[in-house]
Amino acid sequence: MNLWPFHTPTKNKILWLDLGDLGDLVNPAGPHEQWQDHGLGLLRPIMHQNGILTDLASTRAATSWEQLATQLKGYEILLMNVRSYTYPVAYKAAKIFKELNPQSWVIVGGMHATVASDEMLAVDEFDIVCQGPGENIILDLVRDPAAFPRLVMGVGAKSMAEWPKIDRELWPKPTSRKLAKNFNWPLEPECGWGPPPVVTLMTSRVCPWQCVFCNENSYIPNMGRPSVDSVIDELNYLDRKYGVGSVVIHDSMFFQGPSWLEEWIEKYPRKANKPWPYWAAGRADTVRQWPDLFEALVKETNWTTISIGFESGSDRILRLLNKECTEEDNYFAIDLLNRIADEQKRKGKIIPYFWSNIMLGIPGELPEDAFKTMRMLKRMKYVMPSISFYAPYPGSALGYQLIAEGKSLMSKENYHRYPDDEKVIGVNYQFYRELLAGKYDHEINSGLTAVETQRATASMEAVAKA
Repeated sequence: MNLWPFHTPTKNKILWLDLGDLGDLVNPAGPHEQWQDHGLGLLRPIMHQNGILTDLASTRAATSWEQLATQLKGYEILLMNVRSYTYPVAYKAAKIFKELNPQSWVIVGGMHATVASDEMLAVDEFDIVCQGPGENIILDLVRDPAAFPRLVMGVGAKSMAEWPKIDRELWPKPTSRKLAKNFNWPLEPECGWGPPPVVTLMTSRVCPWQCVFCNENSYIPNMGRPSVDSVIDELNYLDRKYGVGSVVIHDSMFFQGPSWLEEWIEKYPRKANKPWPYWAAGRADTVRQWPDLFEALVKETNWTTISIGFESGSDRILRLLNKECTEEDNYFAIDLLNRIADEQKRKGKIIPYFWSNIMLGIPGELPEDAFKTMRMLKRMKYVMPSISFYAPYPGSALGYQLIAEGKSLMSKENYHRYPDDEKVIGVNYQFYRELLAGKYDHEINSGLTAVETQRATASMEAVAKA
């Protein structure tokens, strides 16, 4: 019996399904739920430029599975870029698609397909699972999927300079009139890091460090960076066509490669239509290694939101995480930005802030380690804290260990790191809930200055999604 009888006419035989929670492009919980998928943004233009046209649907643009099903009938191939947190959506969508199109192919790739291929292969509806990058294999896959084994190794470019520019008009649109008014499609909505419209882009791919909580190094090898000129040219083009308010540089690690950054400092203020403020990521140890370079980037290029994964204020936990940073590195970066921001404030210029990634609930963490982390957070004068509970993602060294030991509480329903549910057996989450509610402020505040004590950055009101 066909449970999904309604459908809309199809134009092409291949459907790209953009993934996310139902309704995120209708009535989203926040701005990040509205941001676009750069995997789709890269691969769909490659296909279209080579004469392989696709239709587009989005789970985020539907408010029910019944509504989504009306868009799935009549296709021969379904393509999905699957991250861990979108896996449950991809799983259900594939089942519906196969029910509607029994003779079809469902081809999946992306982070979760790479780091948890066994989990993906256990789902009969996933006909082909592609591990790793897809830009140099996607055309062959869709032309003749029967020619490939069920588990395929992807083929990537050697450099991001080989990628085509994203055609942002191939991204899904917001569907409600209210959301469309504030979305600035095909650019993206602001989230507090800078004025709209927002351009999200990448200037490097993959972080070369080996932190045990991160699965990115198991996904894609390092790639060459595009030229500084090409990045600025793309921004200028988007500004001329759509108008740009600010930029989010989605690199996992923007602050690496001094020669590229030096060229960015020299050219961005001079060649960009305007030096738009931007969000980008760095590390405390590289800030300490190249403090003059960091200061020049902040002051001369409008790097106004500095995302640093401090993670912990405890050397013991930083070593456990193989972070290759120390408490001293963290405090050096904090004190440096405090000074720079104070100077900018006195001059009436834009004040730079940390987007500070903080991790709690790490297996083996003691209360005093957590207290040190919260003291470190209060040392920051200009900060937007992003606090998460450690999550044992597949593909990470510590994640694999905890999964193998049967200690992971992660499931298809909670592949996320937000501090609102439990992730690991044996972690005292009640302690962390009380910590964030202020129960241990006396212990945390001991040793802080009066000014640091007054900062309320550890309150739950300041907690933001990572």
